[in-house]
Amino acid sequence: MADVEAWDGAWDSLHRKTHQGGERFTDSSQYPSRQRSKARMGCRGARQIRLEPSRRPRQERRSSAGPLARAPRWTSGTRSSYFGRMRRSIVVFELNEVPWEILDDYVTARPTSALARVLARSHCYTSMAADRGHLSPWTTWPTLHRGVNDEQHMIASFGQDRSRSDRRFRPIWSLLHDARVSVGVCGTLHTYPAPDDLDSYAFYLPDAFASEPVAHPPELVDFQRFNLAMSRESARNVDTHIAKKDALGVLRHSRRLGIRPTTYAALAKQLLAERRRPAMSNRRRTYQSVLLFDIFAHQLKRSQPQFSTFFTNHLASAMHRYWAAHRPEDYERLGLGQDWVETFHDEVMWATGQAAEMVERLADHIDANPGSQLWIASSMGQRATMAETLETQLYLSHPARFLEAMGLPGKDGWQRRPAMLPQFNLVVEAEHVEPFRDALRTVRVGGQPLHFKRSDNGFFSLDFGQPNLHDRPDAVTIAGEARPIASLGLEIVEIEDRSGTTAYHVPEGVLAVYDPARPPAVNGSRPEVSVLEVAPTLLQTLGVEPPAYMARPKMLAELLPV
Repeated sequence: MADVEAWDGAWDSLHRKTHQGGERFTDSSQYPSRQRSKARMGCRGARQIRLEPSRRPRQERRSSAGPLARAPRWTSGTRSSYFGRMRRSIVVFELNEVPWEILDDYVTARPTSALARVLARSHCYTSMAADRGHLSPWTTWPTLHRGVNDEQHMIASFGQDRSRSDRRFRPIWSLLHDARVSVGVCGTLHTYPAPDDLDSYAFYLPDAFASEPVAHPPELVDFQRFNLAMSRESARNVDTHIAKKDALGVLRHSRRLGIRPTTYAALAKQLLAERRRPAMSNRRRTYQSVLLFDIFAHQLKRSQPQFSTFFTNHLASAMHRYWAAHRPEDYERLGLGQDWVETFHDEVMWATGQAAEMVERLADHIDANPGSQLWIASSMGQRATMAETLETQLYLSHPARFLEAMGLPGKDGWQRRPAMLPQFNLVVEAEHVEPFRDALRTVRVGGQPLHFKRSDNGFFSLDFGQPNLHDRPDAVTIAGEARPIASLGLEIVEIEDRSGTTAYHVPEGVLAVYDPARPPAVNGSRPEVSVLEVAPTLLQTLGVEPPAYMARPKMLAELLPV
């Protein structure tokens, strides 16, 4: 049910070919040439949707010196008197890893939808990831949130010590909060540990990788307990187990949480549909985001913060698995078979439809609150890779066995940290760090080095999930000696839907800014814009001077108040 496994195929055979000696890098040449959609519907507003013409051409709406010429000097996250008289609010809808191709496909199929209307009236851009290393959401989102790339913020995994980065390059919600802008946060990555002054936020619900069910206001704690339980139970295959005790806590407080009866009705309909078509059980992952969005929408209406964020990964999860079923024409070779394509053909568009319903509700909120903006943002995108059958993946099921084989003592020598399966994260006591690193270097899986990352204070992140090793007795070796997989606490898991990573991370994502008070873009283009421009533009729009280390907006300068 949880979408915790959206990136669970990240280290399949295709992507392992782009790594050497345990070091990570991104090689864009592995991907097929980009196939841009022929039906650019969103943000054009010219084909099925009539729009009022702009009162003035875009060039005339800018001052000759540009909006930044009148902006105050940037020092630190303090309020600017220039913007102090304005009461603006911004909702950031974090639509993880979504490229324009997918939204275009949806709008083409549903030209009268609310999503088509919103995108047609938005200023649209192609967001470009600014990171130098391997593209992953737990790195690219901090880049967008902090206005510096991975070489500066150095955030690469869940559970690592972020204290140094948090001191030097604070996330946007922290800068705004300290500038006395009301802030609400829901599910955004790297929002745990929660701040000490949690109750001074309008609302605060950390991401699904938190170590404890902390949230504000207090009624959200029951849902977060359920949320974390479902995320931890979830594996590569959809788990039908439900944390009943935690679920009952959510049911008892549904009204206070804002969970709508229509959402429960949709859940009931989903369970009935699974009895007819068991393959539809994969949609359970999405309903965790649907429940979370109900709570976010309720808190948004209740507290009306000036700045709020909502993160959803459900569409990224569907694209990773089922891009090949939705767009089989993107592949030179389709190794999954026609039956597989027919079974999962609708999954990406169904998941997009769930996101579209969220956008519609947010757009209604924006329309009802003058001075508000909706930012639909992805920190990167996805694109077709290979469409081959994934029969099994390797998981670390009993960590203590593997770590003992690596020379670590009992649990006194290490502590587990949150991770997105099939990764495994841990912190190793200082005296064991170097021997542990050396031992990991002797491990080979499927003939390739075990990929791992190491950072400050003994943090390690190990990558499992290697594909189709079920018929290889020598799948795992340590110092050249083949070892039984079970003896190392590893397990080969059969993949029910047989889908691997049919799409993977690329720099190009989406950015659409919906502001009913602003005329839509004239030419409907989607110019590329670095995600490094997002944080300073948001800060400035809300009247807070960005820190000096952030880039000055260039492409997004047209969005700044004048």
